[in-house]
Amino acid sequence: MKKITGVFLLGLMATLLFSGCGKKEDNTIVLRVNSWEEYIDEGDWEEGDEIELADGRVIFSESGLVENFEEWFYETYGMKVRVEYSTFGTNEELYNQMTMGDTYDLVCPSEYMIMKLMAEGMLEPFSSDFYDVTVEENYYIKGVSPYIKSVFDDLSINDQPLSKYAAGYMWGTLGIVYNPEVVSAEDASHWNLLLSDQYSKRITIKDSVRDAFFAGSCILNEEIINSKSFLEDENYLNNLSELLNATDEKTVNAVEGILSEIKDNVYSFETDSGKADMVTGKVVANQQWSGDAVYTLDQAEEDGVELCYSAPEEGTNLWFDGWCMIRAGIAENRDKKIAAEAFINFISKPENVVRNMYYIGYTSVIAGGEDDTILQYIDWCYGAEDEEEEPLVEYPIGFFFGDEESDDYTITTVESQTRRQLFAQYPTKDVMEHCVVMDYFDPEENTRINRMWTNARCFDFGW
Repeated sequence: MKKITGVFLLGLMATLLFSGCGKKEDNTIVLRVNSWEEYIDEGDWEEGDEIELADGRVIFSESGLVENFEEWFYETYGMKVRVEYSTFGTNEELYNQMTMGDTYDLVCPSEYMIMKLMAEGMLEPFSSDFYDVTVEENYYIKGVSPYIKSVFDDLSINDQPLSKYAAGYMWGTLGIVYNPEVVSAEDASHWNLLLSDQYSKRITIKDSVRDAFFAGSCILNEEIINSKSFLEDENYLNNLSELLNATDEKTVNAVEGILSEIKDNVYSFETDSGKADMVTGKVVANQQWSGDAVYTLDQAEEDGVELCYSAPEEGTNLWFDGWCMIRAGIAENRDKKIAAEAFINFISKPENVVRNMYYIGYTSVIAGGEDDTILQYIDWCYGAEDEEEEPLVEYPIGFFFGDEESDDYTITTVESQTRRQLFAQYPTKDVMEHCVVMDYFDPEENTRINRMWTNARCFDFGW
C-alpha cells in the first residue's frame, strides 16, 4: 500500500474543509493585503543579484513573493488564491483607510498601531493551528527569533499578548546615522547630539511625533538614566520603559521645551530626505530607523563615503511591524483565515525571508529555527573575505537566534562593521538591554502629545 504523506493529508483536509464551507473547487479565495510601500520582494532581480550561500544554494527572484505565494498555496492546499495587494505610507493612513470603509483581510502596521487596533477590538486572533510547530508549513512559529517572540509574548493589551493577534515581520532600532569624519562616535552615542552647538544646522530629525518625543524623553531623563542606582536596579529595563513612555502633563511640557530647542538647532525635520542629505553631505548626522540607516550607508558607500550608525546609550526605541488579520475582513470566513495565515508562513520561509531582506534592506524577525539559511545570508553579507585590509573581529549575534553561548552565531567581520550595516541590522546584546517599545497613546494622551508637537514643531500656541 502506498504511504500517504503529511503534505498530501494536509492538502486533502484543506480541500474537504473548503468544500464543506460550500465552495466549489474552481472558486478563488480573494485575500486583500495592505502593507507598507516597497516592503516586499517584487522580483525582477537584475543579473548579478544572485545570493550564493555557503552550502551552494543560489537565491534569486524573478516574479516576486506575491505571485509565488499564489502558486505555492494552490500546490500546498489545493485551492486557488488571488492576492489583492495594496500599500500605505503611514500607520495613520492605514487606520484612516479602514475607518473610512476600506476593507482588508491582512495588514502590516507598526507596534503602536497593532496595540491600538487590539484595544479597539479590530483584530482577529490567530488559530491554534498557526502555533503548531509539528506542521511543516508553519514556518513562522518554527522560525521566529526567540528574542522577538519574547517581546511579543510580554507585550499585552487588555491582558491579551500581542503574539495572539500579530506575527512579526521586520524589526529594528531608532538611532543616529553620522559621518565619522565630522562627528565623533562618542558624540553620536548620545541623543543630546541634537542640541549640540558644534553641529548646529547640520543635523536632521524625523518629522514624527513619536520618534521626536522618544529622543526628547531620553534627553530629559539623561541624568536619571545614567545614574548608578538606576543602572544597577534589577528592574532596570521595566523602569526605563516606564520613564520613556511617561506622558503626564509635566513630562510632556518638559519634552516640548527640549523639542523647541532642537527645532532651532537642527537643519530640518524630515520624513525621507535625511537619507539623501547624509549621502550628499548636506548634513552630518540624522535621526534614523535602522532599516533606512542600512540603505543610507549602502548608498553612501557607492559614492565612496563611509557613514556609521549609533544606538544612543540613554535608550533606543525597539520598533517592529507585524501582520494582523482584520476581523471585519476575515468575517469568520475560514478560507480567508487559512489563506491569511498561510501568507505569513510563506513569507517566513527562510529562503523567502532572505529575498525580502535583500530586496528591501530591513531585518526580518525570522531567525530560521533549525534552518541556518538566515545565518548563512548574514555571513554572505558581512562575513570577512579572504583578503581584508581592516582588522577582523568576532561579532556575536546569538541573542537573536536564542543561543548566546554558542560560537555558531558569531560572525567574523571587519572591525568597521561593528558600527555600520551589521550593527544596524543586528545590534549587540548590550544595545538590546536598553531597548524599549513605545506604547500607543490613548485618546487623552494622544491629544496632549499632538498639542505638544504642534507647539514644538510649528507654532507656540501656549496650550
